[in-house]
Amino acid sequence: MTALKVSEAPKSIQKVSALTAMAIVVANMIGTGVFTSLGFQLQDLDNPMVILTLWVLGGIMALSGAFSYAEIGTHIKKSGGEFSFLSALFSPFIGYLAGWVSLTVGFAAPVALSAIAIVEYFPFGDLHPVWTSIIIVATITLIHSFNIKSSALFQNGSTLLKVLLILVLIIVGLVTPSSTESFAGKGNYTAEVFSSAFAVALIYVSYSYSGWNAAVYITEEIKNPKKSLPRALLGGTLIVTLLYTLLQFVFLKHVPIPELVGQVNVGAIATKKMLGDHLGNLFGLAISLLLISGISAMVWIGPRVTSTMAKDFTLWRFFRVKDNAIPIKALWFQFGITTLLLLTGTFEQILIYCGFLLTLSSLLTVWGVFKIRKGDVAGADHFKSPVFPFFQVIFIVFSLGMVVFIFTEKPVEATLGLSNLILGGIVWYFDKKINKKALK
Repeated sequence: MTALKVSEAPKSIQKVSALTAMAIVVANMIGTGVFTSLGFQLQDLDNPMVILTLWVLGGIMALSGAFSYAEIGTHIKKSGGEFSFLSALFSPFIGYLAGWVSLTVGFAAPVALSAIAIVEYFPFGDLHPVWTSIIIVATITLIHSFNIKSSALFQNGSTLLKVLLILVLIIVGLVTPSSTESFAGKGNYTAEVFSSAFAVALIYVSYSYSGWNAAVYITEEIKNPKKSLPRALLGGTLIVTLLYTLLQFVFLKHVPIPELVGQVNVGAIATKKMLGDHLGNLFGLAISLLLISGISAMVWIGPRVTSTMAKDFTLWRFFRVKDNAIPIKALWFQFGITTLLLLTGTFEQILIYCGFLLTLSSLLTVWGVFKIRKGDVAGADHFKSPVFPFFQVIFIVFSLGMVVFIFTEKPVEATLGLSNLILGGIVWYFDKKINKKALK
């Protein structure tokens, strides 16, 4: 059987440890979603056990994706994530569209959402949500414009503090008795699980878990990716799944459902219920500041997609950098897109729109595992996803379900997503024409 041909990454100095790669995964995953999306889920669901089922299912999906990406990533040892994977597995055009999604909204949109959430959680003063968010993102972008070492120190430290805060919040929530019967839901469990509202809510949860694939965007900067990449992806995903499920339990335990419906700052509401307004404000401040870790991780890895695309496409040559160099131009380009989203979009629209495109991209990537296995290239030298194709089928089935329900329940956001892909196809066409002229 003919082996699948893929391009190898250039040999270069590896600088990032498995611990830092895992910190990037955890920091990318723990962001706005876990502290904000519960309010949107409760708009159409009323049974707390259904909500917890959502978060466990989201963790299973993320873990399924992590197994798949670990196998692909240890075979195609290139930075750039879906752009590099889909270019090698299917075609440069499909890879370009995936890279286009990452370049335009895949990182810029979550950064915008996280910045908005920071302002929402900040308990003091009357900050302008948009301009304050822009200043926050600009400051973090500046930090990552220096060198890998400063980026790693900032990322590891901020991620550790974030995880410790969540652990404290969970422990306090578990040991503190609830003053209400807030965990007593009214909705029928079976009816809600099989409802369209459950599928829509799974979109919010899936977005909250997005970031489980973060380490594959910097594969070339990781020491010994064969061992470190699976550890980062799987270890980070398992840690976050446990934290997420327990945190939602704590929120539902201490706050009556009507007080959470439609709210963005559910974490602050819950901490005030548990600890009173004064300590609740302090926790709100801590959550606000530690969401910076998620922005930091996305600001770090997002521009790597742009610089990787720049190696292969003439239109993006302005963003080319030497191996392991800081992609400064790409960093500030992503900042520009984030600023545009902050100035033009709403929180919920950005979340659905981004979730739709990321789901399509990751779905196709996971499908690539079947192509790798068919090509008989996932040998002993590469990580192999266990019980194949169990995890791949789980991920693909639920991802397809989410895409269908986005079309039926959120047609505006779905149309915007498809429009983005069409625009990416047009840009691809012009890039090819420019490249042909350059070769003449």
